[in-house]
Amino acid sequence: MDLLTSPEAWAALLTLTALEIVLGIDNVIFLSVIVSRIPPPQAKRARQIGLLLALVFRILLLTILVWLIGLTRPVLTVAGFALSWRDIILIVGGFFLIAKATHEIHAEVEGDEPEEGERPAADAFFWVIVQIIIIDLVFSLDSIITAIGMAEDLRIMVAAVVIACIVMYLSSGPVSAFVAEHPTTKMLALAFLVLIGVALVADGLQFHIPRAYIYCAIAFSAAVEAFNILAKRNRKRRRAASVGPP
Repeated sequence: MDLLTSPEAWAALLTLTALEIVLGIDNVIFLSVIVSRIPPPQAKRARQIGLLLALVFRILLLTILVWLIGLTRPVLTVAGFALSWRDIILIVGGFFLIAKATHEIHAEVEGDEPEEGERPAADAFFWVIVQIIIIDLVFSLDSIITAIGMAEDLRIMVAAVVIACIVMYLSSGPVSAFVAEHPTTKMLALAFLVLIGVALVADGLQFHIPRAYIYCAIAFSAAVEAFNILAKRNRKRRRAASVGPP
């Protein structure tokens, strides 16, 4: 009851929830792109499993705060950089994102389509889940370390994470459907993943890129793409009107 009646607790919850939702945008973009290459029924299941795992990983990491804080202590020195386990995970996760997005961009540009029977549906679904688990771990680590720095009460952190994951779940469906309906947005989302991957690698190497810059770039590019989609839709309507009924 003391938390429910504390203005400071509510302020911390609202601030941390907003921050967790913003940090979750990266996760939603990755999920939307990665599930776009499997059939819709499996894509929906993969999104649900991925977001459930994101919630589980975040709560699990929150329950082992002492170990997690220890992840920021240097364990390795490379070329003058003192790297902690957190740094190593961010670097590996960032390179994974860059490699995955680059591979997907190549497939889109070259028009590579998997041949019939080349990869069984169950196998494709399995590898999608594996990739989701890897990236959920990376984003969960970054998100929870941020939560530890923002709040002191574990209950506030857990509440903020749960709310953010619910918002991620509600938004992942529409985002995935939009990406599937407008193929050009998939290329834009892949470019975002490369940008996010570079930011993760930079964070791991202790060159912090303010997330505001990245999200402003994403918002600007998304706005331009939205205008392109509207212009294309209007051109189709004008062509249909000019042709008229048969």
